[in-house]
Amino acid sequence: MAHIIVVGNEKGGSGKSTTCMHVATALARMGHRVGALDLDLRQRTFGRYIENRRAFLARTGLDLPTPDYRPLPDAAAAGGIENSFDQRLTAAVAAMDPEMDFIIIDCPGSHTRLSQVAHSLADTLITPLNDSFVDFDLLARVDAETGKVLGPSIYAEMVWGARQLRAQAGLKPIDWVVVRNRLGAQQMHNKKKVGAALEDLSRRIGFRVVPGFSERVIFRELFPRGLTLLDLRDTGVDQLNLSNIAARQELRDLVSGLRLSRVQADF
Repeated sequence: MAHIIVVGNEKGGSGKSTTCMHVATALARMGHRVGALDLDLRQRTFGRYIENRRAFLARTGLDLPTPDYRPLPDAAAAGGIENSFDQRLTAAVAAMDPEMDFIIIDCPGSHTRLSQVAHSLADTLITPLNDSFVDFDLLARVDAETGKVLGPSIYAEMVWGARQLRAQAGLKPIDWVVVRNRLGAQQMHNKKKVGAALEDLSRRIGFRVVPGFSERVIFRELFPRGLTLLDLRDTGVDQLNLSNIAARQELRDLVSGLRLSRVQADF
């Protein structure tokens, strides 16, 4: 059976699609069969990222490992019930499951029924989080005066509901990984406060904290060609600058931090 990785966050701009693409491409480069689904039916950033990659490879003649992106099947293929998104997602996962080692699902930056269903399918849930208390609110309510965590947010409660559904079905628990993205070199005091609050909350509601990507211009430059940090040398960049080398190490640390049993981050 494929290991399902769901990338979810109900706030936009946290780097979900960048995380999806880099993790998916890293796994593909390690020789794994990787399926990809994008549940943001309006923006489709993850889907367009892979389409940009396919177009770039066709234009240049390069052959680079690429996730197998597929759109959701139409209603007829999913059982004939119009707008039955639940069935369409289930059909897409069922079709990929025997063919793939991993299936990576990008959820929209809002609460939808599709996102709820995807979370209940997750073996690993990745929640990218910008490193600030503005985005920390996604996970928990915090007292403005003391900084004390008052309780879980609506999103955290949704993850709890997905965990309960999996337990009722006899499935293994979700491994929930919160990824701290856009870590800046400055604002060390704020970074420490966010880190301490995350560690406290992780023990209370059950997730692991893993460092993600720093804020770098390179990520915006890679998207139009559908490339990732791992593709630079294959596209003629012989000498990586220090920023690119550091970013590759961040990706290596992220993949290692996911603790996927069949994976060694050897890229």
